[in-house]
Amino acid sequence: MTAGAGGGAGAYHQPAMRREVVEILAEAPGGLVVDATVGGGGHADALLARAPHLRLLGLDRDPDALSASAARLAAHGGRVVLRHASFDALGDVLDEIGVGEISACLFDLGVSSAQLDRPERGFSYRLAGPLDMRMDPSTGVTAADIVNHADERALASILRRNADERHCRRIAAAIVAGRPLSTTTQLARVVAGAVPAAGRRGVHPARRTFQALRIEVNRELEILEAALTGAIERLCGSGRCAVLSYHSGEDRIVKSVFRRSAGEVPPPRPGLPPPPGSEAAVRLLGRRARTPSESEKARNRRASAARLRAVERLSLPG
Repeated sequence: MTAGAGGGAGAYHQPAMRREVVEILAEAPGGLVVDATVGGGGHADALLARAPHLRLLGLDRDPDALSASAARLAAHGGRVVLRHASFDALGDVLDEIGVGEISACLFDLGVSSAQLDRPERGFSYRLAGPLDMRMDPSTGVTAADIVNHADERALASILRRNADERHCRRIAAAIVAGRPLSTTTQLARVVAGAVPAAGRRGVHPARRTFQALRIEVNRELEILEAALTGAIERLCGSGRCAVLSYHSGEDRIVKSVFRRSAGEVPPPRPGLPPPPGSEAAVRLLGRRARTPSESEKARNRRASAARLRAVERLSLPG
C-alpha cells in the first residue's frame, strides 16, 4: 500500500505507482470511483485533482486510515464519501448509498507504512509490540490467537499458502515449541532461529511469516476474488478497475479474475468448447503486470514489490 513515517495523514504520503494508477483511472467515464482500500487517500487525492469528472467513495476497515484520508481529502469537499468497511462489503455500501453502477475502482492491497511503523498494531517484525495484525482493531482474531492456538500442521499450511514460505514446517514446529508468544519480537526471534543460516541472508527471515499471519488474520486472500468479481460487475461501460498487489498469492488471484472476466477461460479438455458463461465482460489493459520504475523503487523501498493490473469494462448490452 502506501509508504511514509509517523502518524496522521502525512504517514501515507507515498502511494505506490501513483502516476500509473491515476493515468489508468482518469480515463474512466464520469461518475463514482470506489477506492476500496483508501488508506491515507494518496491515490484518491491525486485522482480527484486530475479528474474533475469523478467523485469518490473511499472504503477502509482501519479507523486510523479513514481519519488520515478524511484530512487529506477534505479539500475535495462533497466529491468524497468515506465509509468504515472492508472491500468485500463494496456492493453493500453501494446499495446503501443508492448507487448501481460505478465508473472505476481501485484495490491497493497489503499493509501501509503507517500500520507497519506503529508498534502497537503488531504488523512489524522489527518493532516490539503485541501480536495483533488486525486491520480493524475492533474485531476478529489476532495473530496471537493463531500463533498460540493453531496446531503445527495448520500453522505450516498458513505459512505455505499465504507466503510461499519454504521453511514452513520448521517454523511451525519452532512456534509450537516456543509457546506462549505474545510480542512481535518474540515471534521474530523464534522464526529467525528456525530458519537455516542460508535463509537468513538478505531480507529478514521473519518477513514471510509476518506476511502470512497478517493475511490470515484479515482473510485477505479469502475475500479478494469475490470482491474483485463484484466490483467488475458494478462497472459501467468503459469503466476501469485497477489493482495493486504485493506478493505472488495476491497477484495470482487478480490475474485469474481478470483473465476469466476477459473470457480467457480454458476448456475443460483439449478440443472442447469453453464452458458456458465465459463471454468477455472486460478487456485487459496490458497482458503483463506493470511494475514501479527504478526511480520509484529507489525512493520508496516498500513499493518495490508492487504489481499493477487493470481492466476496462466492455460496452454493456442495450
